[in-house]
Amino acid sequence: MNVVLWIIAGLLAAAFLASGVLKIVQPREKLAASGMGWATDFSAGTVKLIGALEVLAAIGLILPAALDIAPVLVPLAALGLVLVMIGAIVVHARRKENQPIGINAVLLILAAIVAWGRFGPYSF
Repeated sequence: MNVVLWIIAGLLAAAFLASGVLKIVQPREKLAASGMGWATDFSAGTVKLIGALEVLAAIGLILPAALDIAPVLVPLAALGLVLVMIGAIVVHARRKENQPIGINAVLLILAAIVAWGRFGPYSF
């Protein structure tokens, strides 16, 4: 199960690193034009903050355990992603965007599995 948790954490880290960097470097209007319509509902600073949180969580899923420095940060990062995904589901539900809700739900479940495993029976 430890290997499975590492794989899930790696996939989540890759997805959120890419998504977060995109939100940080692209202007809000360009994000909205490329299919992230929700970005128009938030200020540019808030979109960048969401991107920064995603990047920090991606780093927190891998580096603390890999370097054996404060590995308790791994489940905390996963828990943070669970909260971000709950917020994303709420935003997409209010905008009546059904396809992103499914993607967010899958990411939420994967992050919850990592949080459960690393807080519980498979902690470092």
